[in-house]
Amino acid sequence: MVVLITGASAGIGLACAKIFAKNGYDVIITGRRLEKLKSLQIELEKAYKVQVLPLNFDIQDRKAVKYAIESLSGKWQKIDILVNNAGLALGKEAFQDADLDDFETMLQTNVNGLLYVTKYVVDLKKVQKRGHIINISSTAAKEVYPGGHVYCASKHAVDAITKGLRIDLLPFNIKVTSISPGMVETEFSKVRFKGDEEKAKSVYQGFTPLYAEDVADAVFYASSLPPHVCINDLVITSIAQANSYVTLKKK
Repeated sequence: MVVLITGASAGIGLACAKIFAKNGYDVIITGRRLEKLKSLQIELEKAYKVQVLPLNFDIQDRKAVKYAIESLSGKWQKIDILVNNAGLALGKEAFQDADLDDFETMLQTNVNGLLYVTKYVVDLKKVQKRGHIINISSTAAKEVYPGGHVYCASKHAVDAITKGLRIDLLPFNIKVTSISPGMVETEFSKVRFKGDEEKAKSVYQGFTPLYAEDVADAVFYASSLPPHVCINDLVITSIAQANSYVTLKKK
């Protein structure tokens, strides 16, 4: 069995790579940081005796995505599970104070990047007439929060794309799942606040957030159900979080 995971060099993608490898899957890991991918390849192959194929590209680059997917050969073409994990948020200013470049990067990564990878993988999977696509969305796909505008819009788009895929791929016996986590303590906030570690750390203070492994467990569970069962939409939060913007924090 082969699983392809985007954004596998850190956070949820890294945790997903580990749990699938632990359970005997051969893993295609993608990301922009080649050294991290190579290090993960060595770690997983040594620990779990599986094969790992790193693909180094920027998901925003359509030509690079096409080349990477179309370069797959042999068993690597027979992708059983695609985990569309790569994504990011940039900034949390009010819309009128935000940066247009941040808007473009979020939309290009969270929406277009997901579309590129999915389209080229689906071209392979249609022939197989089986498989599973799991899109990592967000509670931001369910409600908009202050300062979330474009990030939330990008995740609402992921939600709509997932529903559309589920309809269109029905004749090909391909499952399509959306998993929407709440706040997960990863590099996410550090990226959002452009390296401001103190600001990033404050996001998770006063409560116990989700961890990358919690989401990876849910991804693996969704992927391991009987062939006739598909989890369409799964929302996960820590017990302290009610939705995308209501969190109980202890002072």
